[in-house]
Amino acid sequence: MASIDLRSDTVTQPTEAMQEAMRRAELGDDGREGDPTVRKLEQLAAAKVGKQAALYLPSGTMANLCSLLTHTSRGTEVLLERSAHIISYENSGLSLLGGLFYRPIPGTKGAMDLTALDLAFDSGLASKNLAPALVCMETTHNTAGGRVLPLEHMAAVHRVARSHGANIHLDGARIFNAAVALGVGADQIAAHADSVCFCVSKALSAPVGSLLCGTSAFIDRARHFRRMLGGAMRQSGVVAAAGIVALETMIDRLREDHVHARLLAEGFQRVDSSLVEASAIETNIVRVDIAASGRSARQWVTDLEAEGIATSDYGRSQLRFVTHRHIGRVEVEQAIAAVRRVWERSARPRARAVG
Repeated sequence: MASIDLRSDTVTQPTEAMQEAMRRAELGDDGREGDPTVRKLEQLAAAKVGKQAALYLPSGTMANLCSLLTHTSRGTEVLLERSAHIISYENSGLSLLGGLFYRPIPGTKGAMDLTALDLAFDSGLASKNLAPALVCMETTHNTAGGRVLPLEHMAAVHRVARSHGANIHLDGARIFNAAVALGVGADQIAAHADSVCFCVSKALSAPVGSLLCGTSAFIDRARHFRRMLGGAMRQSGVVAAAGIVALETMIDRLREDHVHARLLAEGFQRVDSSLVEASAIETNIVRVDIAASGRSARQWVTDLEAEGIATSDYGRSQLRFVTHRHIGRVEVEQAIAAVRRVWERSARPRARAVG
């Protein structure tokens, strides 16, 4: 394995404080009478995003699916920005388990076109006297390169959805990155949605888990779907303890990841301006377009691994680099140097072909 891992912020390891909290955690049976440490995490999570209650789940995928099942009934249409994570990576759960339909809404930088969203209610299943459609937003937006939805856009989406009697779910896996980037509390972002989920296992560095937050009635219903999906855990306070430390101590440091992502992008831009637009980097994700190199993204991943850098390929011509607390300025410079070497090796054959 490469020594510098930029594939995702999910590779973060728990801090010493988290490990100690896990060792000392008070435990119970979360699937029965409840686990006291899990309950503490859920209360803290709900307070962080300004909701009444929360539910601890093993993953963000399960949290999103539980939310969609709770909000809807079979045959409901779910409206999402066309490159949303739920469409790109989680849509089998919607169709196979939920009996739901999804309608992709065109967007820019992860933000749905408001006119298209409004029209979707008139032309979609929601106009056939079925249950009102659910609208989903995502911030930060993974496929858009960690882009943050502007609060005024979220408020506008909320107004459109409400005008058609629809609820709103926010896939906020990295909502605290968005909050830090905007300089606001996460509750100000979540205020534009009826439910929100977020991960503590990404840049917040806890080992496992996501929280789904909403009204008390919503969470009571979601708890039944968590059990149905196999997510009812037992002495899960062991890992929930790390989530408490994450929410109490790890949010403010996310701005370091954002700084390092911008430095990474600026370095790649110096290698070649076609690779990335550094000014577009808002959080901790850097999407790099290597099409001009003449080599596939999969080849780049292999070449960079040989240089000691782990990254991810996205399609045939894009790479994704994600900064996190294990990535500092030294690692950033090493990654830039590795990309420069691979780029130069790719450029020489192209130059000979032209000559």
